[in-house]
Amino acid sequence: MELSNREFWTFIHGMVLGSLFLLAFTGGLAGLYSFRTEWVTATGLRERMTRLSWGISAMAIVAWATVLTGTWIVYPWYRESLSETEADRYAGCEGLQAPNESCSPRDFLLSNASGDTESWHTFGMEWKEHVAWIAPMLATAAAFITVYYGRSLADSPFLRRLVLWLFAGAFAVAGIAGLFGALITKTAPIT
Repeated sequence: MELSNREFWTFIHGMVLGSLFLLAFTGGLAGLYSFRTEWVTATGLRERMTRLSWGISAMAIVAWATVLTGTWIVYPWYRESLSETEADRYAGCEGLQAPNESCSPRDFLLSNASGDTESWHTFGMEWKEHVAWIAPMLATAAAFITVYYGRSLADSPFLRRLVLWLFAGAFAVAGIAGLFGALITKTAPIT
């Protein structure tokens, strides 16, 4: 199997970084939920706190890496304009079943060349462009609270629930962005 430069970075953005973020959520969720003084000994709390702090912080870093690679590496390829003039913007997309060197993925979706695909850009890609940035922000807030309050999370149901809600919000936003990304890539792959 051979990947072009664009396919490689799309793979890194979605399959590697995006998947790592979504998978890390499960471990963080279990760690946060079970981080209670009544369930774990003092030694166990110290050990879990170290793992929880590092794990949630790493997840926040992966979330930032995902949106940064998507925004500044992959997204420009999606959005590039391949036509010479604005009047002929979608001319290179006529009759195509997928984008190619004369029709960018964005233009392909907006041209409706292979059916009604415009909403994939107007809703799905807009979500990825703007709302997906909320995921690393929420993950960073969860990581900050976890590191700052440390062992106090075990004693405070409010703080633990706050971190869980921030964590779950980051997961939901990232999950929706990942789903849109997979569906958009299936419809209009970056070549």
